[in-house]
Amino acid sequence: MDEHQINDLSKKIIGAAIEVHRNLGPGLLENTYQVALLHELKLNGINALMEVEVPFIYKGMKLPTAYRADIIVEDEIILELKATETDNPIYAKQLYTYLRLYNKRLGLIINFNRERLVDGLKRVVNNL
Repeated sequence: MDEHQINDLSKKIIGAAIEVHRNLGPGLLENTYQVALLHELKLNGINALMEVEVPFIYKGMKLPTAYRADIIVEDEIILELKATETDNPIYAKQLYTYLRLYNKRLGLIINFNRERLVDGLKRVVNNL
C-alpha cells in the first residue's frame, strides 16, 4: 500500500471511530470500544484483527511476550485504543515500538474518553 492509500485508510478508520463514539459516547471500558470499532470497520468492508500478538524477536530469538496490538487494520495500520482521562506520552512510544516490531508505517492512538473524539486522536508514524 502506498502512502496515499494508507492515509485514505486512516481517514476511514477515524470515520468509523467517530461513528462508534457518536453512538456510545465517552466513559466506557476500552474493550467495549475495541469490539464496537472492530464491528464498525467490518460493516464498512475493512478487514481488521483484534488482539494480535506483537512479534518480539531479540537477536534472532523469539521471546514470549504478553504484548498485543489492540487492532490491526488491513495488515497496514495499528490501532492503540484508550479510554483514559489523560494522555500519557508513553502511549505514543509504545505504539512506535509496535510499528517497528511489526514493520508497519502508521499507527493511530484513539482515546474514546473525550467529549470530542478528535481531541483523543494521535498519529504515530514509522518511516511514512
